[in-house]
Amino acid sequence: MDGRERQGERIGTAVTEAVSAGQVPGAAWLVTRGGEVLSRGAAGTHVPGSDDPVGPDSVFRISSVTKPVVAVAALTLVDDGALRLDDPVDDVLPELADRRVLADPADAGAGTVPAVRPITVRDLFTFRLGLGLDFTVPWPSPTVAALAAAGLPAGPPQPQAAPAADEWMRLLGSVPLAHQPGTRWLYHVGASVLGVLVARVAGRPLPQVLAERILEPLGMRDTGFGVPAAARDRLGPHWTPPGPDGTRDRYDAADGQWAAPPAFPDGGDGLVSTVDDLGALARVLADGGRAPDGSRVLTEEAVSAMTTEQVGPVDDEGGGWGLGIGVRRTDEPAGRHAGSYGWDGGLGSTWWTDPVTGVTAVLLTNQMWSSPRPPPLFDAFRRAAFAGWTPVDLPARPRQDVRP
Repeated sequence: MDGRERQGERIGTAVTEAVSAGQVPGAAWLVTRGGEVLSRGAAGTHVPGSDDPVGPDSVFRISSVTKPVVAVAALTLVDDGALRLDDPVDDVLPELADRRVLADPADAGAGTVPAVRPITVRDLFTFRLGLGLDFTVPWPSPTVAALAAAGLPAGPPQPQAAPAADEWMRLLGSVPLAHQPGTRWLYHVGASVLGVLVARVAGRPLPQVLAERILEPLGMRDTGFGVPAAARDRLGPHWTPPGPDGTRDRYDAADGQWAAPPAFPDGGDGLVSTVDDLGALARVLADGGRAPDGSRVLTEEAVSAMTTEQVGPVDDEGGGWGLGIGVRRTDEPAGRHAGSYGWDGGLGSTWWTDPVTGVTAVLLTNQMWSSPRPPPLFDAFRRAAFAGWTPVDLPARPRQDVRP
C-alpha cells in the first residue's frame, strides 16, 4: 500500500468511526489531490437506526457552503463587465441607497447618522455592507433584533419561510446599518444580498443564472435551490444533534423545506448538493477557472481575487475572508495551510482546498451543528485529509484584485 492509499484509508476510517460512534447518522465525503481521487465514500443511514444507507451520491442541505457557489456566479458577471467591484449598488438595489447607520452599534436608542459612502458590490462579497451577524457581541445585536422584528429572523435556514426577494429586500432596507459600509466583517447577510444583486443584474431568477453559468457547464446536476427532480430519491431527512438521552429531533423531512423551489432563493444558505458536485466546482477554482473541457468559467484574475484574503481576521483561529469565500490567514497545526480556501455550513457540511498541497476535502452530513465550532468528526476528517502532505509544484497564479 503506497502513501496515497494509506492516506485514503485514514480518511475513510475517520468518517466511518465517527458515524459508528453515533456522532452523526450519515455522511458522504470526497478528498482529491491534484484532481486525483484519494478517498470517496459514505457511511451511515438517512434515518438513525434504519437500513436506508447514505451513498456517495446522496444529496445534502449544504447551508452556508452555498455562499462560495453563488459568489462564483457573481464573479462571472464581474468578468463579463456587468458588475464592477467598486461600484455602488444603489441603482440595482435601491432598497440599500441612502443608508442610515446606528450611532452606537450596541444601542438602538442612540440614534442614527448618515452612511459616509454607498454600499458597493465589493462590500457584499466581503460581508462589509454594515449588516450581518457579529459573533463578538451579545446575542442578538440591535440590528439582528430589528431584522427579526421586521420578519427576517436569524437562525438555521428555512427556505419556505422567507418572503420573495423583492419583499425580503424591502424588509432589509427598513433596518439601519450597524456599521459604516466597508468597515466591519459581519456574517451572512452580504451573501443573501449578493444573490439578489446577481438576479437583478442578469435579469433572470438566481436559480436560472446559477444553472446557466455554473451548474450546467460543470455538470453539477444535483445542485439547486430545492431538490432537482432527478435527485429527489437521494435526499433524506435532516437531524438535530442528539440530546442528553441520545435521541435526535428531525429538523427537516425529506419532503420538507427543500423539496420545492423557495420564494426566495437565498444566496447565503439555500442550496442542496453532493460531494461530487462540490468537488467539480473546487476543481475549477484549483485549475484557475477552467472547466475540465478547457472552457473558461472564471478568469484567473477572478479566481485569484476570490481566494485572496481581503478583510483581516474574522475569528481568533486564523480565519479570513476573500470574495465570498473563507481564506485561512495562518497555517493550521497538522492541517490546512495559510491560503487554503473554502467554507463550512452549520447544517453539517464543509469544503476546503489547500493550494499548498493540492488537496480538496468535502464532507457532507445529515446532522446540523450545535454551535459555530465544528463537531469532532470535522476536525478528525480535516486532520486525515490535510495533514502529512508535502507541498506540490503547482503553477503560480498572481494574487491580485479584479478591477474590470
